[in-house]
Amino acid sequence: MIWNFIQNQILGMKWLNELIGTLLGKVGLDISSKLGGSIHFFIYDVIKISILLCTLIYMISYIQSYFPPDRSKRILGRFKGIGANCISALLGTVTPFCSCSSIPLFIGFTSAGLPLGVTFSFLISSPMVDLGSLVLLMSIFGTKVAVLYVIVGLAIAVIGGTLIEKMHMEKYVEQFILNASSVDIDSPELTQKDRLVYAKEQVIDTFKKVFPYILIGVAIGAGIHNWIPETWIETVLGSNNPFGVILATLVGIPMYADIFGTIPVAEALLAKGAQLGTILSFMMGVTTLSLPSMIMLKKAVKPKLLGLFIGICATGITIVGYLFNLFQEFII
Repeated sequence: MIWNFIQNQILGMKWLNELIGTLLGKVGLDISSKLGGSIHFFIYDVIKISILLCTLIYMISYIQSYFPPDRSKRILGRFKGIGANCISALLGTVTPFCSCSSIPLFIGFTSAGLPLGVTFSFLISSPMVDLGSLVLLMSIFGTKVAVLYVIVGLAIAVIGGTLIEKMHMEKYVEQFILNASSVDIDSPELTQKDRLVYAKEQVIDTFKKVFPYILIGVAIGAGIHNWIPETWIETVLGSNNPFGVILATLVGIPMYADIFGTIPVAEALLAKGAQLGTILSFMMGVTTLSLPSMIMLKKAVKPKLLGLFIGICATGITIVGYLFNLFQEFII
C-alpha cells in the first residue's frame, strides 16, 4: 500500500490531476468533452513532467558531478571485454539526457583510445536509458515495466557494443577522431557547495533545452488522447497489426526528442489501446536513432559503421517490442 501511494500520488501525482480537473470545472470547462479533456491532459502533464524533470535533473546532475569525462575514461579503462561494455552502459545512465548531447562524449572517449565497442555501448545507453527514464516510466506504466525497460535498454547497449567490438570496425571511424590527441587534465576537486551549484545550473540549462519538446510531446499526447478514435490506434498499433512494432520504430527515427518528450505520447497511445511493446519501440527509436543525432554521428564515423550501428539498434528495439507485446498480459 505504501508503494502504491508513492507510485500513484507522488510519482503519478493523481492529486494534481484531480486538483486541475476541479479547478477547470469551477471555471465552467467540461473536462469530459474533447476540448476540456485535451486542456486538462495538457495542463496536468506539463506540470507533472516539469516537476519530475527538474527534481530528477537535480539529483542526477549531483551524481554526475562525481563522473566528469576524465574520471569516466579512467573508470572504463580499468575494465576489459564485456565487463567494460557493461560498465560503459551503466555510466551512460548518469550522463546527458539526449543522443545529441551524448555524441560529443562518445567522440571524446573514442579519441582517448577507449575500445570502440565500449564507447558504442555508452552511446546507445546514454539517451535510451537513464535514471530519469526509470522514475518517469514508473509514474506512467508502473514499476515492473520501468525496470524491464531499463534492463532491456542496457542489454541492447551491451550486446550492440560487443558486436561492434568483435567486428573490428575501428577503420570506419573518421581519421581525425583517431588522430586527436588526448590530454589528461585532472578535474578540479569540487566542494559540496560546488556540486549543488552545478546541479542547479544543470536544471536550468537542461530544462530550457527540453521544455519545448515537452510542450510538443504533451500537445501530441493530448490530441491522441481526446481526438483520435481508439479504433484507429488499435488498427495501426494494436495486436491485429503484426508490423506495428516496425512501424512505430520507423516513425520514431525522424523525430527528435528525449525520454521526457516521448512519455506523454506513450501515455496517450497506451490509453487508446496501442500495445506496450509497440509504444516502447517508438520511445527507443526516438531517443536512440533520431535523425539529428545520426547526422551528427555521421561526422565521426563512416557510412558502414553508421549503418551497422543503426541496424543493431533498430533490430534490438524491434525484438524488444515484439517480446513486450508477446508477454504484455504478464507484465502489466
